[in-house]
Amino acid sequence: MPQDAPQTTFKRVMLKISGEALMGDQGYGLHPPTVERIAREVQSVHEMGVEICMVIGGGNIFRGLQGSAQGMERTTADYMGMLATVMNALAMQSALESLKIHTRVISAITMNEVAEPYIRRRAVRHLEKKRVCIFAAGTGNPYFTTDTAATLRANEMSCEAIFKGTKVDGVYDKDPAKHDDAKRYDTVSYDDVLQKRLGVMDASAIALARDNNLPIIVFSLDEPGGFKGILAGEGTYTRVQG
Repeated sequence: MPQDAPQTTFKRVMLKISGEALMGDQGYGLHPPTVERIAREVQSVHEMGVEICMVIGGGNIFRGLQGSAQGMERTTADYMGMLATVMNALAMQSALESLKIHTRVISAITMNEVAEPYIRRRAVRHLEKKRVCIFAAGTGNPYFTTDTAATLRANEMSCEAIFKGTKVDGVYDKDPAKHDDAKRYDTVSYDDVLQKRLGVMDASAIALARDNNLPIIVFSLDEPGGFKGILAGEGTYTRVQG
C-alpha cells in the first residue's frame, strides 16, 4: 500500500454494478471510455490496499426477464443473461489489466478457455494476493439475479460490505429523477428496504445480506472519486444495515 494512501475501515469489499453502467450514453452494449473510467475508480481503491471483488450485471447486452417476457423460455433466457455478464467481466478485466492490476474472471459456468471455474479457496487466495476477482455468470443458476450472486459471493469471500454503484447517490424514499421532494436516507434497515420496496436490490439479495449482517452501501458510480471517498470516510451514500 502506498505510504500516503488514506486509511480505510474496510479490508475486503464487493463492488456490484449493473451492466447498464458500462454502456455510457449509448442505448446498448459497451462504451470503452466508460469501462475505463470505472476501472480507474477500482484502481484508486486497489491502491489503498483494499481487496476487491466485483459482480457486473448483463443488462446492457441481454436481460433474461425481458427475453422471457418476449416469449423465450425463462431458463434459456437467464443462461443467455449469464453469458452477457461474462462478456462484461472480460471487458472490465482488460481495462483493469491495462492499468497494471492483476485480475481474474471467475465464472459460475465452466468455460476454461476464457475464465477460471469458481473454487472458493482459490478465489480467496487471489484476493489475498491483491488480485481483483470478477465473479461472472451469476450463481450459475437461472431465476437468480446478479444482485443475489453478488451477495452470495460477498458472503463466501468474507467481504465486509457490498458497494452498490448506481446513478444516484443513495437510497431515496421515491424516485429523485421524478420527484423534487425525494429524501435520501443516510441509513435504512433491511426490513424497511423490503417493506417499502425501495429497490436497492431484489428481495433474495436483501434477505441474504440481512441474515448474514452484511451492510450494503449505495453510492453514485457517476461521481468521480466516489468509491475511494466513501472508503476514506467521506462522500454521500446510504448504508443499508440491520
